[in-house]
Amino acid sequence: MDFLVNSMHKGGPFMWPILVTAVFALAIAFERLYYILFRANINGTAFMAQIQKLIMANNIDRAIKLCNAEPNAALPRVLKAGMTRANRSEVEIQNAVDESVLEVFPLLNKRSSFLPMLANVATLTGLLGTIQGLIMAFEAVAHASAESKQSLLAAGISTAMFTTAAGLVVAIPTLVLHSLVASRTTKIMDEIDQYALKTVNLLGARRRGTLKDDGAQATA
Repeated sequence: MDFLVNSMHKGGPFMWPILVTAVFALAIAFERLYYILFRANINGTAFMAQIQKLIMANNIDRAIKLCNAEPNAALPRVLKAGMTRANRSEVEIQNAVDESVLEVFPLLNKRSSFLPMLANVATLTGLLGTIQGLIMAFEAVAHASAESKQSLLAAGISTAMFTTAAGLVVAIPTLVLHSLVASRTTKIMDEIDQYALKTVNLLGARRRGTLKDDGAQATA
């Protein structure tokens, strides 16, 4: 704590915007990780295997109840949209799934785009503090008396180094956290695309009366 207070003091006024940026970046990153990992996420392969068995058994109501058991997860929400229209045309089923995807994907990507922006803000604010420190150092060399020149020069260089370091300390973890959030989000979105199409095909085969043949091919 003493080191943090000392760093804030030596880094000058630009340390405060960097600190605020760090607080916002951490808050967004951990909120997104919690949502992606524990709320929207589900074992897509295992879940789809259960859904496929229920559709093959023509037990659509049980499949919908299975989706209702995971109300926060993204994949069940999309699949449920298609199965609630299982007795309608394939076009209507596909439209319902597409509409649900358009609702779910923005929720998965919500606020994630702020993370690289905040990383850039931290880096640029640190650079601005560096420039301020260098200006202080050059002013000391140009105008300060011989007695105070050395201390003012050291203070200017210290300000430059502390703000540069602070900006990078905030920016690097923020970019790493954004990469983690983006990779997990992409995985969930890919599973939704894959299993939603599979569900639409199974429901279409059910309406055409070729469910057993198409389901067997899908399982194989």
